[in-house]
Amino acid sequence: MDKSIENKILYEVKKLVEVMEILRGPDGCPWDREQDYYSLKENIIEEAYEVVEALEEKNIEALKEELGDLLLQVIFQAQIAHEIGDFDLGDVSRILREKLIRRHPHVFADTDVENAEEVLIKWEEIKKAEKESNNNSLMEDLNQGQTALNQSFEIQEIAAEVGFDWNDINLVIEKIEEELEETKAALYKNEKNKLEEEIGDLLFSVVNLARFKNINPEISLLKTILKFKSRFKYIEEQINLNKGNINDYSLEELDKLWDKAKKI
Repeated sequence: MDKSIENKILYEVKKLVEVMEILRGPDGCPWDREQDYYSLKENIIEEAYEVVEALEEKNIEALKEELGDLLLQVIFQAQIAHEIGDFDLGDVSRILREKLIRRHPHVFADTDVENAEEVLIKWEEIKKAEKESNNNSLMEDLNQGQTALNQSFEIQEIAAEVGFDWNDINLVIEKIEEELEETKAALYKNEKNKLEEEIGDLLFSVVNLARFKNINPEISLLKTILKFKSRFKYIEEQINLNKGNINDYSLEELDKLWDKAKKI
């Protein structure tokens, strides 16, 4: 690494940590001082999503800012940990560095790989060996801090690794159709608890379809959300151009504007 870049990174990270220490200090910000590991969980998820949104929009300036906001959450958690004596940012960095070296033996050791696909295979083999050494249930490897959508994807991946998986995509689709029928039945019976359960089963089966085709359902859903936002903004802009109020528009009128937005 270029020495000037290295010095810049070290300086800025050091200053960032110092700012966090001030914010958490006796004369710091009351809100920042009140936070603990667990109160910041939603912030971490929100900032991660905003990074992905900036990527989807191909907005480099926004990406730079959102990566900073996500980094803040790492610094924040590390500072809390340092204050109570659990660990510090140095420990976080060291553990990550050691993991990267351990999982890249083709770079840092004598293992040979031919292409990126083999790298991923080797990465998963090392991860699996690390997990097996813990001697726990495979389900305990599930990251509970993820969204339910991502947990669904991961739990299905874990099951698939040991052969508990469909071997034909048509069976996956049949399962979705089965769950849809069961959801309809619960809907018509007006049983809220049963409907909640069946909607969960339906969502789980749709996630499985995405996983089967190697599509991340979280990213897929995010793209749909961004598309909806863009089209809805178009509707609002058209109404504003006509000096109207969206609340005064009928569903039919809004549908016509929506159809126009879809063509853009």
